[in-house]
Amino acid sequence: MRNLLLIFNLALAFAAAASVCLTPPAALTQNVMPTSPSTPPAKDAPIPPDQKNARQARELLELAIKALGGDAYLHAHALQEQGRVYSFYHGRPTSNGVFFWRFLEFPDKERIELTQQRDIAYIYVGSKGYEVTYKGSREIEKKDLDDYVRRHTYSLETILRFWVNDPNVALFFDGNALAGSMAAQRVTLINSKNQAVSVYFDIDTHLPIKKSYTWRDPTDNERNTEEETFDGYRLVQGVMTPFGFTRYFNGDMQTERFVTTVTYSQELDEAMFNPNSGYNPMKIPEKHKKDAGK
Repeated sequence: MRNLLLIFNLALAFAAAASVCLTPPAALTQNVMPTSPSTPPAKDAPIPPDQKNARQARELLELAIKALGGDAYLHAHALQEQGRVYSFYHGRPTSNGVFFWRFLEFPDKERIELTQQRDIAYIYVGSKGYEVTYKGSREIEKKDLDDYVRRHTYSLETILRFWVNDPNVALFFDGNALAGSMAAQRVTLINSKNQAVSVYFDIDTHLPIKKSYTWRDPTDNERNTEEETFDGYRLVQGVMTPFGFTRYFNGDMQTERFVTTVTYSQELDEAMFNPNSGYNPMKIPEKHKKDAGK
């Protein structure tokens, strides 16, 4: 069971905020101290380099959000996806792939179902995580939960929905860069906890194609680098959606995730996020049967 959790958790880049559903974010604001209205700056006064750099970073982030779908992207409150995930060791596959179903309710509820029978599930609500099998439910081990929470903190969804609106997050435009073999522009964000993440955007489309961050392992104090690439974008319900994901750990490919179907903002059954509800994904809820018969 733990190996399946590791396979999927390494492939993800999602969820850890406290509210139940996503509040539409406020308008993006400049990371610039306001100027007193009584002493307006001269119109021809040069913009300080640090402010100009932050402005460039924010403009690129705004372009990226617009390219992803703007309001349709920011206001999507739920996500369902289905596909297959593969794991690797030293560049070689370690499995024939695992089927997965994923249900996400922004910002902090997630359910992952594995295998064709969908008989193994992992549920995350806020900072808590559970494994559910035919034996019942149990809390996920601390290390695995810490890994999930960290990846959620640095997920693309969290960055573009929350980090960019936090006045305590510093923005840096790093200019042109390479995301693998692709030309890109890079922005680095650093929050008040000194956590930093770099996001690479396609020069032409402005869509995110890579993100990278580092963290120090508390057990051996070694610094680790995690990267994720995004490709195969398609338009789904007004949202440009990546269907391909590749995750790297310290330069080695660890997982590939291929999505086959995606749905946004469809109402989710709250029972699926309760580890003790007895929710069975293979059975259609009675109310859905009635609706189907109409």
